[in-house]
Amino acid sequence: MKAFQSYKNPSLAVDLVVFGYHNNILSVLLLNRKEEPFKDTWVLPGAFVQMEETFLHTCCRVLQTKLGMDNVYLEQLYSFDAIERDPRGRAVSVAYFALVNPQKFTVTAGQMANDVKWFPVKKLPVLGFDHKEIFKMARQRLQSKILYAPVSFELLDDLFTMTELHELYECILEVELDRRNFRRKILDAEYIVNTGTKREGLQNRHPDLYRFNRKLSKHHFHLNIATN
Repeated sequence: MKAFQSYKNPSLAVDLVVFGYHNNILSVLLLNRKEEPFKDTWVLPGAFVQMEETFLHTCCRVLQTKLGMDNVYLEQLYSFDAIERDPRGRAVSVAYFALVNPQKFTVTAGQMANDVKWFPVKKLPVLGFDHKEIFKMARQRLQSKILYAPVSFELLDDLFTMTELHELYECILEVELDRRNFRRKILDAEYIVNTGTKREGLQNRHPDLYRFNRKLSKHHFHLNIATN
């Protein structure tokens, strides 16, 4: 048997699909690379895992140093290990996706990027590496995740109307949802709590404001809202 030190090891990286939602548009955060490979091309933010880091530590480093973010929802997505996915050499990527409210952050590009920018998920530029594949899988995961886990609230303000929640689900799922059916199923699931206050400043109407029911945050439940 070979000694442990004699094995060649691939580089290990983390790539992040950071989703944001604002003005009824689902977006993803991309970096424009300063260096080759894929110089001046848009890519997902990421970094190689250092010897003293876990995957989660690397994710936090990327969020803080490359994007100016902290304390965001993170979930491991999948590993991508195509032999030639990185032209620099053998590299395996463990992908995560993050959910953020863009209004809560001012994103800043780190030293390794020309720019950082939100792009609507329906209008993405050409992406470097295999990042289009990573993005597509993350989007599919989000579409299924919001039906069985309370993650959608990471994308909203702390207080929101039923209409705003309904629009968020329609935007992510890319389907039309019956309003009355949606409202009934959301309320029956005790998914949200009426705060007793109303949204002011809207002409001729003052809709109720809700907040997420935090008691459900660790429960496994399924919201069958995609059908009438």
